[in-house]
Amino acid sequence: MKFIIKHEIRGRLRVHMGQGKLSCREADTLLYYLHRLPNVTGAKVYERTGDAVVCYTGERQAILAGLAHFQYDGVEVPEGVLETSGRELNAEYQEKLMVRILMRMGSKLFIPYTVRAAFACIKSIKYIRMGLDSLRRRKLEVSVLDATAISVSLLRRDMNTASSVMFLLGIGELLEEWTHKKSVGDLARSMSLNVSRVWLCRNGQEILVSSSEIQPGDCVIVRMGNVIPFDGVVVSGDGMVNQASLTGESLPVHKEKDGYVYAGTVVEEGEIVLQVQKVSGATRYEKIVTMIEESEKLKSGAESRAEHLADQLVPYTLLGTAGVWLATRNTTRALAVLMVDFSCALKLAMPIAVLSAIREAGLYHMTVKGGKYLEAVAEAETIVFDKTGTLTKAQPTVKEVVTFGELNSDEALRIAACLEEHFPHSMAKAVVEAAKCRGLEHEEMHSKVDYIVAHGISSGIEGKKVVIGSYHFVFEDEKCRIREESEGKFDQLSPEYSHLYLAVEGMLEAVICVEDPLREEAGDVISSLKSAGFKKVVMMTGDSERTAAAVAAKVGVNEYYSEVLPEDKARFVENEKRLGKRVIMIGDGINDSPALSAADVGIAISDGAEIAREIADITISADDLYEIVTLKVLSDRLMRRIHSNYRKIVGINSGLIVLGVAGIIQPTTSAFLHNASTLGISLASMRNLLA
Repeated sequence: MKFIIKHEIRGRLRVHMGQGKLSCREADTLLYYLHRLPNVTGAKVYERTGDAVVCYTGERQAILAGLAHFQYDGVEVPEGVLETSGRELNAEYQEKLMVRILMRMGSKLFIPYTVRAAFACIKSIKYIRMGLDSLRRRKLEVSVLDATAISVSLLRRDMNTASSVMFLLGIGELLEEWTHKKSVGDLARSMSLNVSRVWLCRNGQEILVSSSEIQPGDCVIVRMGNVIPFDGVVVSGDGMVNQASLTGESLPVHKEKDGYVYAGTVVEEGEIVLQVQKVSGATRYEKIVTMIEESEKLKSGAESRAEHLADQLVPYTLLGTAGVWLATRNTTRALAVLMVDFSCALKLAMPIAVLSAIREAGLYHMTVKGGKYLEAVAEAETIVFDKTGTLTKAQPTVKEVVTFGELNSDEALRIAACLEEHFPHSMAKAVVEAAKCRGLEHEEMHSKVDYIVAHGISSGIEGKKVVIGSYHFVFEDEKCRIREESEGKFDQLSPEYSHLYLAVEGMLEAVICVEDPLREEAGDVISSLKSAGFKKVVMMTGDSERTAAAVAAKVGVNEYYSEVLPEDKARFVENEKRLGKRVIMIGDGINDSPALSAADVGIAISDGAEIAREIADITISADDLYEIVTLKVLSDRLMRRIHSNYRKIVGINSGLIVLGVAGIIQPTTSAFLHNASTLGISLASMRNLLA
């Protein structure tokens, strides 16, 4: 496609696409394409001007070549990306905002006063009805104040004041609705399903295939800890399914034969085979949007307190209005109190501040499922880290396979990979990747696979029982033994690696040595978190005491616990909460799920187990632990903004009331300044906190 370079600095290009103005669909297609070009670090597309901004590393020629080869028809965009991008929503609300402002300005210039007065009377019916509905429910809410202010202005034939109040109320409602829908859309997109490969059951065999190959009627196997990729009916097996993301249910639901399951829910226990009914991901997105809209998850404590305070202030505003009138017998001065209330600003500015912070978190690759979690992060004193895949790198690697019996290292690794590939854990991924690198292909030769959380896997091959997992599971739970002649070799295993033990028929056959190195930034992140206000930083791991102590010393945590089980992590979190502390838990595996649920804020690593991401309140990318520090700073600044908004609202409105009662300014001016300040504070609350 033809394009013109409008501006260029090193690592950044602004180009104008040859066709000029783009449709929303074309702009989203171009954006999707740009994000997938090699070395592109960021991109923006402006549909109104037909411009695109590309940030990149490396040579510019590759970017220019990519732009030159771009064709809309040649880009395959995944289903749901264009439909749920949010670009059309933004364009719709920008247009609505501009139309309202232009109509307001135009009406003053070109429409006669009598016509405007009649229109104001008709428009006021909506607000007066809302106020009367509130009174009918025996509640004094902000709508009563709005209705009273508009009604009094109409009775005094002050149509300009009534029109101004209704115009500014309408603009405020539009801004809040826009911000809310955008934040909900951003959150729903980040929560939407993203499953690349699934286990297809065909002719009695399990085949790992791309999810795009699945058709309605196919049977798919979903094991414990995995996300259900499609809507369907259970044809065999049974399991406990976590449906919190769609229904808000806190407890998992038992699903067995003929039960219906939904895409995006997670098998928490057991195993099911489902017959696919729908392959579209759009229903998943729509269900999430509905769930978020209907839930209270987006409400932070600060928002709820602001709404409660706003409603509590209504009677005092009405009493103040009556008191000033009784004292002065001056309707104009009494209206100064009525026109300037605190409630409107409190109810508008606070939700916008919180929703904007959630949106901003998304810019840093963090998914926050509700404003209350940002508030909890700001207040938290204790933060708990899982070790493997969290403080250590997300991609551990197999360094050595030590054999102790008849199997050679390749055969031991082949069997291990055959078992481990069914389950989402960083160690399992390391084993599967090592087998792939050695070219060790295998067919599904085992019987039913049982996964014991935080312990290991048990199955059968050619009639022989095979187990793989931790020392505790293999030697203590399963009572496996080491051949006498191999005990010396076993004692010489390197302590610098994590170990997976493979046993067949009760005898140790191999130990897979996995290197699980610390993230380079782990120590600095822990130090930064302490500086940011966390009083207790804790590490918990299922590894041995010796390994845990070494890691704890390197990263600088306050406390560490070794050889812990999932219930131990959850118990620690609950004990901290009983002491009155807010607790954050960070993990990536199935074994972290109970603690993630128990914590005030559960944070999951994006490439960890699907059930951990589903249960977690916040998800961060796996690339950089500094995102946790960014999250803390963002949360702290949000709370400071909220407190600052309180001070501004009280200060400005109190000043306007004093000036109005003193007769220095007229009610029309008071109403204008009050609403203008409310919109100003709301617009300021939409600015990025970390810019």
